[in-house]
This record gives sequence, structure tokens and C-alpha cells, in this order.
Amino acid sequence: MNKNPHEESNSERRQELRNDEESFRLQQEERRLETSKRGATFTWIINSIYFLVGTLEILLTLRFLLRFFGANTKNAFAQFIYNLSDPFIRPFSTLFISPVFGGGVNIFDVNVLIAIIVYSLLGWLGAWVVRFIYAGQRAV
Repeated sequence: MNKNPHEESNSERRQELRNDEESFRLQQEERRLETSKRGATFTWIINSIYFLVGTLEILLTLRFLLRFFGANTKNAFAQFIYNLSDPFIRPFSTLFISPVFGGGVNIFDVNVLIAIIVYSLLGWLGAWVVRFIYAGQRAV
């Protein structure tokens, strides 16, 4: 049989185009996978920040409520909450003088409220910085 050389080069060219197309699709899929991994890492970091700050906010709110309602300081639960939250309150402990009422048992601890606000703002700032960095990486 007499083969046309143009047909043979056309079939080679078609095969080459198929290979190029498959390579392009593979590269696209690898980019999507990398973007997905970065997105999952970003989400994990943001959720971790919110979880940690939220847990700290709950702990500090419990401390505030225990002091406000005059909880027995010898109670094991109250001691546990006070001991656990003490390192987070220490930077704010002498900021303001907290009003006392009910014979000195009930304390409206302004310093705990300040700490709650500051830690909330720091958590928000941390999440904002992570979002800013992630947005900068996506643009590249």
C-alpha cells in the first residue's frame, strides 16, 4: 500500500497535540490541588485562632462571673478556673481598681473585662493577618 507521508505526519501531530492537552490538564489539576491544600491550611489556621480565642473568652467570662457572684474561693471548681485563667489576667491585674460590693464578697472585676476585650481584638488581628498573608499568596 502506498502511504501518504502527510497522513503519517498528521497522525503524529494529532498524537502530539493529545499529549500536550493531557499534560496541560495534568498541570491544571496539580494547580487546583495545591490551591485546595493551601485553602485547607488557611481554614485550619483561622479556625484554630477562633477556637483558642473563644476558649480563652469562655474561661475569662467564667472567672468574671465567679468573682461577680462571690463564688467560694475554697471551692475546687473556682480554684481551678482562677488558677487556669491567672496567667492571662496577670498583665491586666493592676490596671484598674475593681469595685467591690456585697460586703466585699462580690467583685466587679473591670480588669477581666478589659482582658476579654484585648484578647478578642488580638484574636481578630491574628485572623486578619493570616487572611492578609493568604490573599497575598493567592495573587502570586
